[in-house]
Amino acid sequence: MNTVLLSTLCFGAALVLQPMARLDPVAHMLLQYPVLGVSGYLLGLKMPTAPDLRGPLLVLGITCVGFWMLPRSLDAALDSPGMHLAKLVTLPLLAGLPLGMSVPRVGAVLRGFLKAQSLSMLGVLSFLYSHAPIRICNSYLIEDQQRLGAGFLWLAGGLSLLWAVPLFLGHSLMPDLLLQRKKHHDLC
Repeated sequence: MNTVLLSTLCFGAALVLQPMARLDPVAHMLLQYPVLGVSGYLLGLKMPTAPDLRGPLLVLGITCVGFWMLPRSLDAALDSPGMHLAKLVTLPLLAGLPLGMSVPRVGAVLRGFLKAQSLSMLGVLSFLYSHAPIRICNSYLIEDQQRLGAGFLWLAGGLSLLWAVPLFLGHSLMPDLLLQRKKHHDLC
């Protein structure tokens, strides 16, 4: 399937998820946010990137993701139409696109570090949302917040398995991406 079409479908799916995201923080942070990011990431995979831009692109993408993970940003995206629009623009273009242009093209050690950092961030967020004695997000109930914490923990476990299984099987779950990476490194 064409990458632009797939990216557009992801963005459309994120728009369709908006009514559900207003009601449920799990749908908001664990469905809509990633789908928006993936819509930009897919485009970034196909864009050429100069080696000296990979680091700044990586920092830009991580900073944008970090901003939208803050409970204050989550509330603002629900309460303010301007912040909602900013979410729809920045997650694909300032998080997904730069990460798609940089992460597949960096070395294995840095990719491993990023994966470990992602898992630890999900673990901290899981603890924060599930054990906070007060509501962190004003737009959702404390029970919703605790479900979001459990969702972060499940996501961390799922990603751990996804990233660890190929190490034990001796091959990747995404061989096409590895083949693209090998061709790109052969050209550089």
